Amino acid sequence: MQEVAIQSHGSRMNGIVYLAAGAGNHPLVIFFHGYPGNERNLDLAQAVRRAGYQALYVDFRGMWGSGGTFSFANGLEDANTILAWARRPEIAAKYHFDTRRTAVVGHSFGGWLALMTAAHEPHSVCIAGLAAWNVGLAAQRFAQHPDERTSSRDYFRVTTAPGAPVHAGDLLGEMTTHARDYDYFAQAPSFGDRAVLLIGATRDSPDEGVAVHQQMATALRKAGGTHVTVKQLEDDHPFSNHRLALADLLTSWLNTDCARTQ
Repeated sequence: MQEVAIQSHGSRMNGIVYLAAGAGNHPLVIFFHGYPGNERNLDLAQAVRRAGYQALYVDFRGMWGSGGTFSFANGLEDANTILAWARRPEIAAKYHFDTRRTAVVGHSFGGWLALMTAAHEPHSVCIAGLAAWNVGLAAQRFAQHPDERTSSRDYFRVTTAPGAPVHAGDLLGEMTTHARDYDYFAQAPSFGDRAVLLIGATRDSPDEGVAVHQQMATALRKAGGTHVTVKQLEDDHPFSNHRLALADLLTSWLNTDCARTQ
């Protein structure tokens, strides 16, 4: 395990690389955490490392000690920065990344980032969305579901520090302003025929639950995707009761569908 520092638009992001055993380069799995990242899914990072993959985890700007300011737009920039950093020849050589075989695994907000980022990535990059939050859909629901707007505002208030550069109103306003742009359903036509894994939890919110993953899968297949896998677990948003099953699902998908498309 090695600590890394990645510069994103003038700020340092803190990260960890879990290195697989064995000589030579290994496929790379990049983990994008949720908002605010209480569940980091580092057990999944360890699981894929045991399966022979290099695992990279990074805290986005403004979160968990990384510098800069958090926003949805900054998160999208950070996701692109992380992928570009991993592909730098000197970085790939240092950490033995086989960047021709890359997968991005995102949970919740990180799942949104993974799905939003995929459209302009090579088709060999596999994408896994775990309880992937559809930020744009959430904002589109506010008009008809004001209780959801209130709940989001209250959660943003709890998870932003007093006096910090960003506050609850900023995040709520950004969601609302970019509701259409931040809807990952609209990205489906640009995915191409890449390997995609979508896992939803039955006890989750309308913008993160089983139905949105099924809807995204339908959109991907309609756009020509033939390597789309959808699973559901009888569980809550962080899959609290199925961590081992989740690890097995992920590693099995990496070794099969994902590997076959690379």
